[in-house]
Amino acid sequence: MITPTIFGSKSGVLSGFTTRDFFGRDEEIDVVRERLRKQTGFQELASAGQVHGCEVAVVSRPGHVWATDGLVTDRTDLLLTVVSADCALVLLADCESGILGAFHSGWRGTVEEISLVTVGIMRGLGARPANIRAYVSPCISSAAFEVGEEVAEQFDSAVVLRKPEWQRPHVNLKAELHRQLVQAGLNGENIEMDGACTASDTKRFYSYRAEGGTSGRMIGFIGLLGNGSGQSRC
Repeated sequence: MITPTIFGSKSGVLSGFTTRDFFGRDEEIDVVRERLRKQTGFQELASAGQVHGCEVAVVSRPGHVWATDGLVTDRTDLLLTVVSADCALVLLADCESGILGAFHSGWRGTVEEISLVTVGIMRGLGARPANIRAYVSPCISSAAFEVGEEVAEQFDSAVVLRKPEWQRPHVNLKAELHRQLVQAGLNGENIEMDGACTASDTKRFYSYRAEGGTSGRMIGFIGLLGNGSGQSRC
């Protein structure tokens, strides 16, 4: 399990990104989520259905939220979880307000600017973008993320890469997510970008593309442990 450090040991926020070895053989994702909840000490867990869009739900109770790619909460003791196998998972926390967010961002969600949608919802609950810290998980790197011209044209040209030896363009998904988070009001130094590539390191990560669409999933998670009162304080 990889645990991002940007939120700080004194923040009260517990977060991380599971690696391949966290999963047992042929385990269902719900079983893995429940084990994760128990190991992290949370009373409750919320998960996103994920449809590769930009829908983000505010949650205050446990359960699975269908047709959404992001979750936001201002509650303690509720662990937010999102899953991926090449797409980026982004974890967000404003530790002054106790407002957290987590979202899944593949190329479609990135083009639809789910980063801005999530930060906007967090602002509506009282978060300040300048106070938000973000972690962007391992995901497919630009070296491995070959796309068609119809996909490339939907991105800013600054994150579309072309080389003579490449038959098709490649996209730097992490760079675009960083740009959008800064656009949403986050300070660049408050954004931690994990440099690992899921497609080139299948010993540690699942990769939908590298494994022919048959891979498992990793889980990104974030929550604020409290005293069970539901009051949000970092």
